[in-house]
Amino acid sequence: MEKTLVNVDGAAQALRQFAEERDWHKFHSPKNLVMALSGEVGELTEIFQWMSEADSLGAATSPKTSQAVRDELADVALYLVRLADVLGVDLNAAVSSKLASNAAKYPIELSKGVSTKYDQLPKP
Repeated sequence: MEKTLVNVDGAAQALRQFAEERDWHKFHSPKNLVMALSGEVGELTEIFQWMSEADSLGAATSPKTSQAVRDELADVALYLVRLADVLGVDLNAAVSSKLASNAAKYPIELSKGVSTKYDQLPKP
């Protein structure tokens, strides 16, 4: 049985209802949702753009940035969930499959502590 890593059913249903109540579902094409998602990722990126590495580690707890970080992370998550729902993609299955694929591409013994891309790792 597949382990549940991501359960977004409630959020997907709430977002579907939110869009339907406003007659927005007609605007929620995959193209439009991807563009909106990209915009929200850009807004999240902007928060971190000129921070030091140390400041970026505390961005979610800093009084100056914590609310903005939470808001933009929520926007990214909401658009991602809505996009997956519109496309009929099971995010739990997709995440589970991708983690398994990444584990195969990045075996611990070859990738631990290094940032080398999988196709540049030494062959076992």
